[in-house]
Amino acid sequence: MKLRNKTAIITGGSRGIGKILTKSFLCEGARVAIAARSEKEISETVQELRSEGQLIGIPADVNRKEEVRNLMTRTLAHFDTLDILVNAAGVQGPIGPFIEINFDEWVSNIQTNLIGTVFCCRSVLPEMIRQKRGKIINFSGGGANNSRPCFSAYGVSKAAIVRFTEILSDEVKDFHIQVNAVSPGVIKTKMIDEILQAGPKRAGKEFDLIRSKSSQGFDSPELVSELVCYLASDASDWITGKVISAVWDPWREWKDKGPLWLDQDLYVLRRIDQKNFMKKT
Repeated sequence: MKLRNKTAIITGGSRGIGKILTKSFLCEGARVAIAARSEKEISETVQELRSEGQLIGIPADVNRKEEVRNLMTRTLAHFDTLDILVNAAGVQGPIGPFIEINFDEWVSNIQTNLIGTVFCCRSVLPEMIRQKRGKIINFSGGGANNSRPCFSAYGVSKAAIVRFTEILSDEVKDFHIQVNAVSPGVIKTKMIDEILQAGPKRAGKEFDLIRSKSSQGFDSPELVSELVCYLASDASDWITGKVISAVWDPWREWKDKGPLWLDQDLYVLRRIDQKNFMKKT
């Protein structure tokens, strides 16, 4: 078991990718605290997965600092330690051209996806620094590396998470804390339904992409789960400050290559300017 005797907090752990990760972490021997806004969903998930291992559910809105602090305090009180934070909580909307969407909803997206991730990292770091060990896995996604019209808030928040991940990893590496971001691919979750419900006028070209994926098949959630479990394990102690695609990057090959192989300028956000970074021809 890759995560035996490790304690993890998984935000957004009651549904979607977060729930898939919760089950995988339990199967790998981790003790898990899941957090979400819905007490009903938390209760249902704990009831469903409690036979898989040690699992508790704590209602928490990642937008609220006091609730995030309570999540941390209760997790430590129950398990006595904290080794891993997975920031899987997130929202996608509003969907539509920037000039047409509700701006309050736009700001709310940034608050949940970016600031919520920051709140959670800030909350766990004192304990991880004290222990001189820890793993933080954030979630990037569509729009972080390329333009994503009609999903401006989501794209901006995910790009910011990648840069925050890189900065934070540099700041805490001397404490043996690794911080990485994962791009999960196009996974069949509630967000897919939101795109289809938005329709082609609001979702733009993304609507046709999702309709195509619906007939051809979505990306594998097992790939995401395997990658996150790897990044949460001791085997990946040499990987930090990276944004890694579960679908496109050859991360399975890294396990046999070791720390001297991974170029510091690979799997990060950089501007190709033909001076500091050259575009290959």
